[in-house]
Amino acid sequence: MQKQVPDNPVEKNRDIEGRSADFNPLVIITALMVCFYLAANLMAVRVMDIFGTALLDAGTIIFPLTYMLGNILAEVWGFKVARKVILLAFLCNVILMGGTALAAVIPYPAYLAETSEAYSMIFTYMPRIVAGSLCAFLVGELTNAWCMVKIRALTGHRFLWVRTIGSSAVGQIFDSMIFCIIAFGGTLPWGDLFVMIGTLYVTKVVIEAALCTPIAYAIIGRLRKTLP
Repeated sequence: MQKQVPDNPVEKNRDIEGRSADFNPLVIITALMVCFYLAANLMAVRVMDIFGTALLDAGTIIFPLTYMLGNILAEVWGFKVARKVILLAFLCNVILMGGTALAAVIPYPAYLAETSEAYSMIFTYMPRIVAGSLCAFLVGELTNAWCMVKIRALTGHRFLWVRTIGSSAVGQIFDSMIFCIIAFGGTLPWGDLFVMIGTLYVTKVVIEAALCTPIAYAIIGRLRKTLP
């Protein structure tokens, strides 16, 4: 008796356009959010001089993209899904920090001393900065997603720009304040600390409004047309 070969579950799970439903937009957005968050943290070791008036870490350039994706998740899939993705990104960053910190203390051969010392300089994290970064991301992103859903309950599907900019403006308040206070509180004069908080906040919100909101409009519009 000839043994019947079972159907390929991936082939059975294809949509009407022939694409695999196992690799869907949610998977792509989740991967991008984790990638942007990890990239922002790695870029944070490089400090930018803004026309001699302020100092910002380079991660500020890319970090607002995580808020943009958080907005898309909350708008299209709801707060519960957004929360799961945010927690996943948080866990991935903990793993990254733990792994790179462990590698920094592993013995190395003498002929690679220069490379190893450079690695250790970058990846030997200050505990306060790590704690500030993790707490700020978690509280800020969850607040952003929650506000996105609450504003949508008032506006419906209209005024997407109000939701994307408004929710990010609220989330970034918590993000900037928590990070700066935990990471630098007591080590900088309070006046300088508030200037740092304000500079980070304004920069991130401007990037969100000018760059991320138009991208969010395009992605959300596309998803509404393609998702059931």
